[in-house]
Amino acid sequence: MQKNNNTSEYSETLVVHFRRAEMLRQEAVGLVSLDLNIRQLCDLEQLLNRAYYPLSGYLGRANYESVLEKMRLADGTVWPIPVCLDVSGEFAEKLQPGQRLALNDQEGFLLALLTIEEIWQSDKRAEAQAVYGTDDPAAHPGVKALYEQVGEYYVAGSVEGVTLPIHYDFRDLRLTPSETHRRFTQYGWRRVLGFHTREYLHCAHREMVLAAAREAGASIFLHPVVGLEHPGNMEHYTHVHCYQEFVKHFPNNMIMLGITPLAERFAGPREALWHALIRRNYGCSHFMVAEDHGDPFAGTGQELFYPRHAAQELVDSFSEECGIKMVPQRQMGYVEDKAQYVFLDQVQNETVKNITSEELKRRLEWGLEIPDWFSYPEVVEELKRAFPPRSKQGFTIFLTGLSGSGKSTIAKVLMVRFMEMRDRPVTLLDGDIVRKNLSSELSFSKEHRNLNVTRIGFVASEITKNGGIALCAPIAPYEESRQANRELISRYGGYIEVYVATPLEVCEQRDRKGLYAKARAGLVKGVTGVSDPYIPPSNPEIVIDTTRLTPAEAVQEIFLYLEEQGYIR
Repeated sequence: MQKNNNTSEYSETLVVHFRRAEMLRQEAVGLVSLDLNIRQLCDLEQLLNRAYYPLSGYLGRANYESVLEKMRLADGTVWPIPVCLDVSGEFAEKLQPGQRLALNDQEGFLLALLTIEEIWQSDKRAEAQAVYGTDDPAAHPGVKALYEQVGEYYVAGSVEGVTLPIHYDFRDLRLTPSETHRRFTQYGWRRVLGFHTREYLHCAHREMVLAAAREAGASIFLHPVVGLEHPGNMEHYTHVHCYQEFVKHFPNNMIMLGITPLAERFAGPREALWHALIRRNYGCSHFMVAEDHGDPFAGTGQELFYPRHAAQELVDSFSEECGIKMVPQRQMGYVEDKAQYVFLDQVQNETVKNITSEELKRRLEWGLEIPDWFSYPEVVEELKRAFPPRSKQGFTIFLTGLSGSGKSTIAKVLMVRFMEMRDRPVTLLDGDIVRKNLSSELSFSKEHRNLNVTRIGFVASEITKNGGIALCAPIAPYEESRQANRELISRYGGYIEVYVATPLEVCEQRDRKGLYAKARAGLVKGVTGVSDPYIPPSNPEIVIDTTRLTPAEAVQEIFLYLEEQGYIR
């Protein structure tokens, strides 16, 4: 593991004394610097605050390979997840061993200095197979993120912290391991049950946690992950406010709440062991592990990627060596006849009630009742504030199709219809208008076409987030950028993809801009449908062919869908 020569291995954090910090700031002026992304910032914060103890820097190659192969550092210490600083090949060319690298936040504010020990090109397929159990990005979102979001080179070395990343929200809940240790000591807590979550918590969760605490004879440290979402995301605040209301329903002096910005990998059993080690560093003696802990598809209704109970078994097998005991998380449901919660694995003939995450989302979207036995009124109010019914949400209608298919005309008619309704603010993001005002410097290469579409998606997401209607009408020929927009915008409201599937020959007959004629004559290159491909959407909400429909009829189809789905009344 990396050692920091300027900071004791057993120090409370890797942030240096303020006089040393001033020297580092002066030194950093002349250094190559790297602005970290949100994922990297999460890892750096956990390194600096010692949640990743015994690491005091980014893994070198020997440690990295040992972690992949054995879930241990080279010296034999248990550590299941590689923690590496990734950079692009272009950036790696600027670096060499022995060099100092300034690590900044996204605004360029200095956080730490890294003394580079090694630089090497990673084998992402080998890493994916070792950490996730597959190298197929279509099978596991963690592998997809590794391939698409992580740089191809790793930089190893020890870090000296100038300051922890700055947060302006919930500062009293962002506790470091040394702070939780002190509080547990002040409270007289020697046995502490850590509970990791990223989900909303309700009545059954309270009973489940209390039952586990009784079994362990421990107090409770509720330590949810606020994830990789930027704090500007409303759901970030909603999660924490819901946790604050949730802990009010426990007996006094039994539970403590803290939050952590962990960059989760969703690596199944390895992930669960990693979470346990982190909670041990925060002072927990016990850790609650779900049967599907760390699975990328846990709670989604999809088939799990990892075997059930594998996470519990792995953490339990390391519990003695790692100094933290595994407590199995046992799901509970509500038996109305008895007016009480029961463990689902003990149910015999009773009728057990429960509401899944998907059902809760549906009830919120449609403004339906959420029963008192399921959740607390204060939690429900927080959820309703963040997730209003569809009829009050913002949404995006994303029309895609060939030039001349009728997208822009449909979008203009939609805008007029929505303006007449005076229900929500409406913005039209037509392809040509956006190209002129937002993406004028872009070419028509595949990369730039995708960038143009994701720029449109970003603007639409802001409109949707703030309760408006965004009408987008670009050609958007590639599936990857359309899917990126769906993923982004769906976080904030509705996303309705409309495939205007008018055939190429009809579009060419219309050819109001003369674009196809110029392309056929070889005067223009890169025209979608002629010299550039158009990839039809894989699963659009609506398919329209304007060969047989007038613009008014096409808009009526869209309105009927919106009414059926509850977006308009």
